[in-house]
Amino acid sequence: MNELIIELSDISPKEFFGQHNANIELIKSYFPKLKIVARGNKIKVYGNEERLEEFDKRFAMVLDHFTKYNKIDENSIERVLTSESSADYATPQSASEVLVHGVGGRNIKAQTANQRKLVELMNKNDMVFAIGPAGTGKTYTGVALAVRALKQKQVRRIILTRPAVEAGENLGFLPGDLKEKLDPYMQPLYDALRDMIPPEKLDTYIEKGIIQIAPMAFMRGRTLDHAFVILDEAQNTTHAQMKMFLTRMGKNAKFMLTGDTGQVDLPRRIISGLKEALLILKDVKGVGIIYLDDKDVIRHKLVKKVIAAYKSIENQN
Repeated sequence: MNELIIELSDISPKEFFGQHNANIELIKSYFPKLKIVARGNKIKVYGNEERLEEFDKRFAMVLDHFTKYNKIDENSIERVLTSESSADYATPQSASEVLVHGVGGRNIKAQTANQRKLVELMNKNDMVFAIGPAGTGKTYTGVALAVRALKQKQVRRIILTRPAVEAGENLGFLPGDLKEKLDPYMQPLYDALRDMIPPEKLDTYIEKGIIQIAPMAFMRGRTLDHAFVILDEAQNTTHAQMKMFLTRMGKNAKFMLTGDTGQVDLPRRIISGLKEALLILKDVKGVGIIYLDDKDVIRHKLVKKVIAAYKSIENQN
């Protein structure tokens, strides 16, 4: 009797096997002449060589479906195991709009006209500036585009960075080592990633350096090849920081810069590197610029009113 061993890497066996192992039991029912034993993150299959080859092929299709959609259920297992190819079992969707299938199979897509323009700009250009107030989905859409590029193997890694500028707080007085001091600044990026990549896989990606989250200072001296790079809160970069960041661009790289030019936390008399870059690069071919506004806010309805109220005061000044 031949043996086949399959190891589940970068995915949660608990999620894949289903509640009370319902998913793996259903898979077993399609291969009654094979002995299938699932323990931990390994599946051992015993039987004749021909049937093992068929199982290996079909099981790979099930895994592919789970990896792509971040979920599997009775209906999708049935579709996969009875179809001829991946095209036959793909989940119907207005899929051109779906950027990535998030945790639990959630469809993550651009939700406003300007967010859709942002996606189009990113498809056409290697460098894109997304400018707009809080809550307009700049960072979230950018992270979704980065995760899509990684899943589709357009890039080998995602690099997310922010300038560590204290917005009314003193970094030196925060407890912990450098990473612990900086993690609060990176939290919006972690939050977006956790929506889109299952926890175990995200931990593995970060551990292996496939996803890197680091402050601007860590970018100096690097050449960023085959990467989707997002600079968040770019309004808080100085002239020198922005020039340094933009010149990190390597082969087959995508750069996205997000920021709110009305929320600069730099000391007075220091010019925002983002504002300067928007003027310098506005006519450069290959650079896209999109301005989002309060119509793109997808947070609580009060956020739109808050933005409008502050805008009226700022305009008076």
